[in-house]
Amino acid sequence: MQQLNRPARRAVLVLHLAVSVSWLGLTLGLLTLGITGYTTGSPEMAAVAYRAMKIFGDWLVLPLAFASLVSGLVLSLGTVWGLARHRWVVVKFWLTLITVLLAVFSLRPGINHLAAEAAAGTPVADISLVIAPSVATATYLFLTAISVLKPWGLTARGSRLRRAQTAEARAGRARRNGIKGAGVR
Repeated sequence: MQQLNRPARRAVLVLHLAVSVSWLGLTLGLLTLGITGYTTGSPEMAAVAYRAMKIFGDWLVLPLAFASLVSGLVLSLGTVWGLARHRWVVVKFWLTLITVLLAVFSLRPGINHLAAEAAAGTPVADISLVIAPSVATATYLFLTAISVLKPWGLTARGSRLRRAQTAEARAGRARRNGIKGAGVR
């Protein structure tokens, strides 16, 4: 993919930050509602909490999850970070992909099941809707931390690319300075 120009990179970065922070906030909201539904002694309050979770699940979870994944991919492929050059980018990609898949195949079905029980008047407390948002929140906080700290260095591919770029840069400087026989090995 061609490198994004500065205005495009900034726009995608702002979009990525906005949807990622929104996804984290949504997950905290789901966690709060899950705790409320699980710990309340009131069947009415549990029903309200699970129905609210369904609204968030139906309207926000998947759009924010996919927007975060896609905007992150565009950033990694359209900038010098690359998708497979730095370990932190690889870890972030795979964890984001896993959490998107878990949201699609686990979280939303669980929310829908409890919301259906709540609508039928028989809400049952379920710890899974406390655990899933707890794990997701911890994961998103970890992803935020590695995005800021950028730990772990280059991958093997990233090291090879950096060596090749360094050799090309040296050869270019040597040619500009008029040194004969300088080139990329």
